[in-house]
Amino acid sequence: MDQIHVTTTRIGSREMKDSNFLKENNGRFMWHPMTSPQDSVEQPPKIITGSSGVSITDVDGHSVVDAVGGLWNVNLGYSCQPVKDAISAQLERLPYYSTFRGTSNDAIIELSYELNQFFAEDGLSRAFFTSGGSDSVETSLRLARQYHKLRGEGGRTKFLSLKKGYHGTHMGGASVNGNANFRTAYEPLLPGCFHIPAPYTYRNPFNETDPEKLAILCVAALEDEIAFQGANTIAALIMEPILGAGGVIPPHKSFAPMVQEICTRNGILLITDEVITAYGRTGAWSGARLWGIKPDMMATAKAITNGFFPFGAVMLGERMVDVFEQNPSAKIGHGYTYSGHPVGAAAALACLAETKRLNVVENAAARGTQLYEGCLALQQKYDIIGDVRGGHGLMTAIEMVSDRATKAPIDAETAMTVQEAAYQSGAMVRVSGPNLILSPPLVLTEADATTILSALDAGFAAT
Repeated sequence: MDQIHVTTTRIGSREMKDSNFLKENNGRFMWHPMTSPQDSVEQPPKIITGSSGVSITDVDGHSVVDAVGGLWNVNLGYSCQPVKDAISAQLERLPYYSTFRGTSNDAIIELSYELNQFFAEDGLSRAFFTSGGSDSVETSLRLARQYHKLRGEGGRTKFLSLKKGYHGTHMGGASVNGNANFRTAYEPLLPGCFHIPAPYTYRNPFNETDPEKLAILCVAALEDEIAFQGANTIAALIMEPILGAGGVIPPHKSFAPMVQEICTRNGILLITDEVITAYGRTGAWSGARLWGIKPDMMATAKAITNGFFPFGAVMLGERMVDVFEQNPSAKIGHGYTYSGHPVGAAAALACLAETKRLNVVENAAARGTQLYEGCLALQQKYDIIGDVRGGHGLMTAIEMVSDRATKAPIDAETAMTVQEAAYQSGAMVRVSGPNLILSPPLVLTEADATTILSALDAGFAAT
């Protein structure tokens, strides 16, 4: 292996290698998620070395507004000092202790109380702590099966979910995922997982473009699948209130309430995957609250610690609480080494306090409207934009096409041209398939949103 000259810069106790070393070695000794090892060598990633506010700086000193928000999770931006201080203080006092049987810690007890208060309006009163979003989904699926066994309905083992939905990368999450990209290489997956059409107005098997009519058709497909499988074989339905990684697909406001009514009527638990949508991103404090529903479980993570510490929580509703807490044999044989980590709990406590203090839902709604309307204006300017989706907080997607009439998806090379040109013009955006996704921090300013729209304009002009 060739050797290269290395210079370093000291950052605290660590010496950061120079840009040549970092670029040369990025793809040599690690594999990146969601891409091929070879792609990391042939298409080198942006190496981010600094951040401030809602902006990030790469190894070459180029600074841009982060319109991705880390990965949907840096809601409070990169300079949220209260969270950093809370992490630092907790590390000094108690850097770790387990919450497995027989031990606990003060920070996680305080957090469980605060989450009880925060999610009371959603009908959720207990928390089970995890290390992140995929863990939270896996926990929800396991507890759903155990719930039915405790009730004497052990035959309820199946799961329903939406096509285009994303639920993380564990075996259970991949099984209920509605995108083949996260499934095919790992099949066979968990048996008994079935998918219904998503309320995706731009592309759906019914060729229906009216959101309200499409919601009714998708709900009818759900009822048909339940009848076919047998309601007494189904443990739970899991869905995102707004589909995120699948391309920001918001349903009609009638969809979630209809789904909840069907689940309740058939004894099926409803799990909302709010790894993205909880804590204000939709312009409401949760996606469930946005649509006026009360799930049996809610999987959360990401913004719970602003991305500063790996952490998650599954929130549990009264149906779950009653069955587990009134049954002496309801031992939960599940958990993670870092469940209830005190440093994560301290970070989450600081995040919740700052999230409420800043009332980020109001800014998410206002800036989300600005971005959504700005993208609609760009659609009038560029034929490459087939569809714009958003209008619910800071979640927006632009679906790119090579032909508007046929809706033929854009090729990958052109899509990456848009992303790169936007980056050079001042904004980090994320392309996933034909979709360009915007999920910036919830503390975005009007000027920051204008910068993102200007960068997108330049990105589309480059094609």
